[in-house]
Amino acid sequence: MKIGVISLGCDKNRVDTEKMLSRISEAGYEIVGSEEESDIIIINTCAFIDSAKKESIDEIYSALSFKEKSDNKKKVIVTGCLSQRYLDDLNKGISDVDAYLGVCNYDDIIDAIKTLESGKKFRCTDKKDKFTPERVLTTPYHYAYLKIADGCNNHCTYCAIPSIRGKYVSEKMDDLIKEASKLADDGVKEIILVAQDVTRYGMDFDGKPHIIDLCRELEKLDFEWIRLLYLEPEMVTDELIEYISSSEKVVKYMDIPFQHADSEILKVMGRHTDLESTKKLVEKVKSHGIKLRTTFIVGFPGETEEKYNVLKDFVSEFRPDYAGFFAYSKEDGTPAARLKNQVDGRTKKSRAKEMTKIQTQIIKENNNSYIGKDLKIIYDDIDYDKQMFVGRTEFQTPDIDSVVYFKSDKQMNIGQFYSVRIEKTDGIDLIGSVL
Repeated sequence: MKIGVISLGCDKNRVDTEKMLSRISEAGYEIVGSEEESDIIIINTCAFIDSAKKESIDEIYSALSFKEKSDNKKKVIVTGCLSQRYLDDLNKGISDVDAYLGVCNYDDIIDAIKTLESGKKFRCTDKKDKFTPERVLTTPYHYAYLKIADGCNNHCTYCAIPSIRGKYVSEKMDDLIKEASKLADDGVKEIILVAQDVTRYGMDFDGKPHIIDLCRELEKLDFEWIRLLYLEPEMVTDELIEYISSSEKVVKYMDIPFQHADSEILKVMGRHTDLESTKKLVEKVKSHGIKLRTTFIVGFPGETEEKYNVLKDFVSEFRPDYAGFFAYSKEDGTPAARLKNQVDGRTKKSRAKEMTKIQTQIIKENNNSYIGKDLKIIYDDIDYDKQMFVGRTEFQTPDIDSVVYFKSDKQMNIGQFYSVRIEKTDGIDLIGSVL
């Protein structure tokens, strides 16, 4: 039996997929890389915003087209957020799918496959997986994501994650260290910690955050870089900033999703910050030599031109190193979806485009400061069109931020670290040569 798996959405979903792949492999099934080869096609879906839902549904219909061409010999399994959130609708609307599993049902994947082999359908979205450290990496071997918690307790008014993933649940530290140790032994050099909010790690244990404690344990392992993604701003303490700035292994990079800058908009969003606290946090992070990535939602209900300009002025003045801008997506069942003062789609798209243009110019201007400097990079890939190697500095996250293109006269080994002298820029990317 040959099984192909498509993973959509965030890197937390990627980890779920990797652990599902391990279960499938351990059960003796063959994992293949295309729908054509597959006897069973599994799609691990995302349902965070409209565009993610559309992508998931498009992939489901694509898989079903392969099933139809095979005279229904191929089977289709849908897992993850979409089936967790919309199981009843999917059962009615896309009933040709052979199995639906939710976000905590990857332990059931083998039972689902065996049920399909017997000619029956399978449905399950109401169980909680047991922890497993076993994975089949889908990233390059030298970096991996470590999902340290699932769910969220923040209940931002625009977000459906708590209703899909449930309350915030931290993985046990001993389990995470066991998983990380195996990754380090397998050659992973950069470990990237992910959760809906990594700063709250361990608060469900005893009411106190334990993210620093976890990082200190990870520092004992053979990682070169430890990266933290998605730190809620109200949880970024002076202690955490000091720790990151002084650690030898935690990279000097923080991904802090601010979501907006206008205080009234932030209040309606259910965020726990305002304009002044956001300004102070940015100043503090930058004063410690830490690079800042953030995200913003534009076109949130009630975002007048005046409130939008507050965001635009904030970005122009405080110049985050990287930022993503997303047009507000009206999500079923969220409080924000019921607000009356919705912003029209054209305005949302226009504002997102304008903010992206402003941020791109900030990145280009910042890049000029690196010309002539020697930067430590990790070698990720080769760009054959450019005939150059591709790497990243500690302030560049895989698949999200810009990259460093570089040349070298000596043999290069993927996953190793090199010193690169930056010679010029190419838009948002840096270009240099290995010393």
